[in-house]
Formats: sequence, structure tokens, C-alpha cells
Amino acid sequence: MNKHLTTLFLLLLSFLLLSYYSTTPQTTEIEMDGLTMGTSYMVKVVASPEQASPGSQTQLQKEIDALLHRVDKEQMSTYSKTSELSQFNQYKQKEWFPISSELALVVVQSHEIFQQTGGAFDITVGPLVNLWGFGPAKQQSTVPSEAAIAECMLLVGQNHVSVRTDPPALKKDNVDIYCDLSAIAKGFAVDAVAEYLVDAGFANYLVEIGGEVRAGGTKANGETWRIGIATPTQSGGIQKVVHLDNTGMATSGDYFNYFEKDGKRYSHTIDPVTGRPITHKLASVTVIHPSCMTADGYATAIDVMGPEKGFEFAQERNLAVFMIVRTDKGFVEKLTPEFKALFKIK
Repeated sequence: MNKHLTTLFLLLLSFLLLSYYSTTPQTTEIEMDGLTMGTSYMVKVVASPEQASPGSQTQLQKEIDALLHRVDKEQMSTYSKTSELSQFNQYKQKEWFPISSELALVVVQSHEIFQQTGGAFDITVGPLVNLWGFGPAKQQSTVPSEAAIAECMLLVGQNHVSVRTDPPALKKDNVDIYCDLSAIAKGFAVDAVAEYLVDAGFANYLVEIGGEVRAGGTKANGETWRIGIATPTQSGGIQKVVHLDNTGMATSGDYFNYFEKDGKRYSHTIDPVTGRPITHKLASVTVIHPSCMTADGYATAIDVMGPEKGFEFAQERNLAVFMIVRTDKGFVEKLTPEFKALFKIK
């Protein structure tokens, strides 16, 4: 190749490279965080230069905060006295109470999991949680009497609550029924933020609220999002790392929230069917599901059911589930075939 052809080739190559980089801008990973639903949240997105500008980032976080405020303070919080759920709890009539379509969706999903699990998941369990000293009030570390448990059980049972979606409304057959969505609302909020991000043009994202997670696409470097499952010990280590892509993950565990009385350990996880804390050896359960809301509810239900019944339930429904179980020799892992297949574990 002569000198003139070589120069022409190099110029053409430079032009092609310039054109390529001018039409495929470098992306960057940006992170936002804050407080919501009594815990913290974190959002990561892979953004174009325009999306990553200071003004765009500020606007994006404002919109995420507004969405979370609506879900928490306006719809599903039991701490906000003006939320839809709190107003329904205070409602002393048996007529339909109008609510938002979002709240109706969460209660519908709660009903499905309640029925599937034979009552192991129950959004009316709050009175029992309070009775055993694990509610908002200071823990008393006392074991309630049989009479107190029996009286409290009269206010527990999701079958006392009805829901409709058109028009969205709730109804209760006992005016003293109290609903708490803390075991499923964070999962819904994760899904809501994830869907908002996709609609806003962010195909690659990670959303986490209080340990519940949903991820889509990849990181800026092309790698999948990696999430650690905590080991249930005081050391706070990582038991297993999973790779998430277009799916949600929720973990429920009997970690450190308990009290001891007369040599017996009482967990904060209350079985709505018995009215008492769980006594089995399941320390932690993680559920992978396309819907973080569904994963959240299932994780709570399986945590209540325990390592045998819960594992059988997961297998019957082909759920991707990872368990950490206490034994006399330490912790052991139990994985459903779907979890193994998802992460190529033999």
C-alpha cells in the first residue's frame, strides 16, 4: 500500500471510530439513596451522559422519593395516621372503604398467599405481634397468658377482610380488625420503583428497600448485578452471592429479634395459626421471583412454616428458594431445584 493510500485508510478509520464513539456514548452507573418505610433505600441505574447530568439525577431522585412517599405515607403505612391503611384500620363500620388501586393490588396478593399457605401469611397478625412484645411499643419480654392469646386470636384472620378492585375498596366483618402490610409492602414498593425506572428509559437498574431487591439488565461494565445473602450470625458475613437479572429477591429471617425467658427462646416471628412464636430451626429463607412483592410475601410465609413444611410448599409451587437451617453442628443450606437451576448450582 503506497503512502497516499495508507493516509487515506487512516483518515477513513479515524472517521469511522469518531462516528462510532459519537453515536454510542459511554454510560455510567449512578447511585441514589434515602429513607422510606422505616428503613433505607438504594437505587442504582446505568445512565447515559444526559441522564447522568446533575440536573437529571436530582429530578430522578425527586420522582423516586415522591413515588415512595405516596406508597408509604399516603397508602400503606401504619405509622402515618392519614394513610389509606391507617384510615381503614380506624374505620368502625362494615361497609366498603374506598382505597387506591395500588393498595387493593397488595391486599389481593396478600389474600392469595394467605389462602395458599393455610394462613401462615396473614396481614392481620399485628395484635399478636404486639401481645408478644415485638410491636412498635417497647418489648416487655413477657410470655402472655393462654387467655390473652385466645382473646387476641379473635382479632386475627385475613378471612375477616374483603377486597375488590373495581372500584378498589376494603371491607371487614369485625370493626376491630387491624391490618399491617409490613411483610409485603416493601416488595411492592421495590416493584413500583423498578417499573418506574423502566418506563423512564433505564433498562439497567438495581432497587433495594430494607433488604428486598429487584434488578434488571446489567451493570455499566456489562456484569450482572450481584447480591449477597447475609449469614444469620452476629458476624454479619455473606452466606451466598447470587446474580440477579430481571427478577426480584426477598429474605426473611429469625436473626436477632427475640427474647429469652426461663431458658426458652421466643422469636419475633409469630405463627398466625397458633398465635405463638415459631419454634423450628429455619434461620433464614430467600425467595427469588419476578415480582419482589410476591417474593416478599412468600419469604414471610415460608419463614413461618419452617424448613420442612416450607420447603415442601416451595417445591409444590416450583419456587426458587434458599434456606439456612440451624443444626446442632452449625448452619446447613437447603436449596430447591429451581434455585439450583437459576444459579447453575449442582
